[in-house]
Amino acid sequence: MLEVEVPGKGKLRFKYLVSDFTGTLSVDGILVEGVKEKLNELANYLEVHILTADTFGKAKEALKGVKAKVVVLSPGEEAEKKLKYIEGLGASQVVAFGNGANDELMIKAAGLGVVVLLEEGCAVKTLLNADIVVKSPLDAIELLLNSKRLKAVLRK
Repeated sequence: MLEVEVPGKGKLRFKYLVSDFTGTLSVDGILVEGVKEKLNELANYLEVHILTADTFGKAKEALKGVKAKVVVLSPGEEAEKKLKYIEGLGASQVVAFGNGANDELMIKAAGLGVVVLLEEGCAVKTLLNADIVVKSPLDAIELLLNSKRLKAVLRK
């Protein structure tokens, strides 16, 4: 469980991280260096779920050794599948990481939506529905591990 008191927003409580893989945690299907270790550290506080359409077919291999549930989505309606998945967990308790058009609904519905802006870029509608934008998955994870950073960016 991760809890943070944010001035103007109250106490935020999260149980889950649900992240996209391609373009969010990886570039061209290759996990960003250092992400495996940071996700495993974060798994001490949040249950980690990684949802992916697995564009490059490398997700399962890249995520070996990560303390996460990895779900490869079947093609078609990925945005709706991601939304349904976080709703099943309780969307208000979810921190969602994503970047693509198929992450828009998940980012919008999550208790905290974080867009990660790597080389692949991000879909504008997804960006507009995010609470926070960061330049790397390491920055996104550090926001959660260092609650003062999260507090600083979200305070009103």
